[in-house]
Amino acid sequence: MSNAPPRINVAILAVPEVTAFATYAMYDLFAGAGRDWAFITTGVAAPSRMRPYIVAAQPGAVISANGISIKPDYVLDDCPEPAIVCIPDFSLLPGASCAGSFEVEIAWLRQCHAAGATLASVCTSTSLLAATGLLDGLDATIHWAYAETLKTHHPAVRVHPNRALVVTGVGQRIVMAGGGTSHLDLVLNLIGRFVGLKEALEVSKAYLINWHDAGQQPFASLHVNQRSSDGLIAKCQEWVAEHYVDPSPVGAMTKLSGLSERTFIRRFVKSTGLSPLEYVHALRLEEAKQILETEELSIEAIAEQVGYEDTSFFGRLFRRKVGLTPAQYRLRFGFLRRALHGLTEQATPSMSAGVGSSTVE
Repeated sequence: MSNAPPRINVAILAVPEVTAFATYAMYDLFAGAGRDWAFITTGVAAPSRMRPYIVAAQPGAVISANGISIKPDYVLDDCPEPAIVCIPDFSLLPGASCAGSFEVEIAWLRQCHAAGATLASVCTSTSLLAATGLLDGLDATIHWAYAETLKTHHPAVRVHPNRALVVTGVGQRIVMAGGGTSHLDLVLNLIGRFVGLKEALEVSKAYLINWHDAGQQPFASLHVNQRSSDGLIAKCQEWVAEHYVDPSPVGAMTKLSGLSERTFIRRFVKSTGLSPLEYVHALRLEEAKQILETEELSIEAIAEQVGYEDTSFFGRLFRRKVGLTPAQYRLRFGFLRRALHGLTEQATPSMSAGVGSSTVE
């Protein structure tokens, strides 16, 4: 008779156009808790400490966002009672609402939470979790590109788009991951809480998972590439896209608009969501990010190149808006760009060698 503790049930909810990446990554990591580290270090797998299974509202395959067919283990009505429910991200247009969709899933999530389950969402699925009403009055996170959407449709939710992970609610029974691979942070958090820190660290080591300690902010675009539907403001956007380094771009835009300063600022904010000065800073910082990724200029030279005479001010502004200092940003993303570029350079000759080529003597 085994003395192993009972496995912890983890339901992974698959909705139409769910991402297979997050669905199966979470499945594998939960299943590996307590099992895989022993296997790779001793050659003998230990019992899994968690029991993941995929659930859906209807029987039959769920088609993922990329067309992969996902076969649920259970439908909602007959699945084992979960201690944890994870909702992977799914395809959702920025600006779109979940209202009127997923009514069966929403009712089931409320039921699971009322029964004591911990609910966890990933990226866009925070919108689905918010539709349950369980996030009202609480902190939340979501992929940075959907933060405004969540704020618009669920104003009672306190949205923190810069955070990769948020744990909140009574008993800390709601967990949300931001975008991309932050679902890995979410899995480690849940393994640490429900199984143990030792097992969470083992999974991290076995699968080479780095914690997103800097949050989402360094990865986010500063949202300055959307052309306004207001023709006058769009004209100013076009001008400043080429002249943001100028000493007084806001004054120049105001003059170009032909409006009073107060009227111009109010109209610009209404159209873009940013003040003219914030917009200029965003343009300058996006350019600075590109230079940091691709060139070896000094921080002082970069500050001057994008329009800042005061390097200290540039550094403070960059840190506040991007979440890293310019030097930290260069170290993280400049290295990544160089590494990827190097791999591409190495791969190109071998990929093209002998393909459609001939030698003429």
